[in-house]
Amino acid sequence: MAEADALIAEIEVLGEKLGLAKASITRRFIGQEGVVDLVLSALLCGGHGLLIGLPGLGKTRLVDTLSTVMGLNGARVQFTPDLMPADILGSEVLETAPDGSRAFRFIEGPIFCQLLLADEINRASPRTQSALLQAMQENSVTVAGQPHALGVPFHVLATQNPIEQEGTYPLPEAQLDRFLVQIDVPYPNRATERDILIATTGVQEEQSTNVFSAAELLSAQRLLRRMPVGEAVVETILDLVRACRPGDDTASDAVKASVGWGPGPRAAQALMLTVRARALLDGRLAPSVEDVAAMAAPVLSHRMALTFAARARGESLPQVISRVVAQITRIEAAA
Repeated sequence: MAEADALIAEIEVLGEKLGLAKASITRRFIGQEGVVDLVLSALLCGGHGLLIGLPGLGKTRLVDTLSTVMGLNGARVQFTPDLMPADILGSEVLETAPDGSRAFRFIEGPIFCQLLLADEINRASPRTQSALLQAMQENSVTVAGQPHALGVPFHVLATQNPIEQEGTYPLPEAQLDRFLVQIDVPYPNRATERDILIATTGVQEEQSTNVFSAAELLSAQRLLRRMPVGEAVVETILDLVRACRPGDDTASDAVKASVGWGPGPRAAQALMLTVRARALLDGRLAPSVEDVAAMAAPVLSHRMALTFAARARGESLPQVISRVVAQITRIEAAA
């Protein structure tokens, strides 16, 4: 009982601190609370986020603000077609000592940070994109056969323009699966856009303040994994992920006709973590089935693909996922 009380107290303290962090972020990244919550969820879960939105919506500004608020050492890499893996990871150079001896010395690239902004990630070649695969999964990179540990914690927030696809390279499935969530950044509504105009075109702009440190973020990540998850939530996650796989017996005829391939076990793991983060950001002590429904699209949409026939019919993955969520939650409610 004492252990449970201590856990509740820790969750409540962290919830208050997260409220301060959100307030500090939204002083510079005005409105778009849903986007802020998803990015914070990715950091709380120890994962990576893919931000998709048109130019000028503040994606780079958001990541820069996060570095300040969360107390992380940030770095930015502009992905271009001529970018090479060594430009991200670093390289070995041959140095000559005063005594004439020669030895290789490793010079770290920008990936050796705690929060990496991979700006317009799909503009780099597949060879360069793949340089992030090991880093995003294992928090280390291998150069010239030697492993090198990255910063702790280590997060990648990548941006992508959904419209301008000329001269871009689609992210491979293995790369997409390493992103915990896909975060769609929409246009702001009129009231929010008015606030942005007033706040950003004057003599001075609001500045964010530091709320977390790297050590405190790591502690929050450990605490999140200790949050209890009810059996109903676990079963809903399993039902949802399996119902989105066209080859599974539980998949509906509509899913089999529309989905080319579905989410793997990593998607279920991502849902298990992100529903806890959503509950924590909302000031609750445990996640609910509603959290699973809310996190379904951000977690699953980049881990699935539509068939050609479904695309020709004008279907979208959010629509398919929404139908599956509605079906699963009805079944859970009836049970």
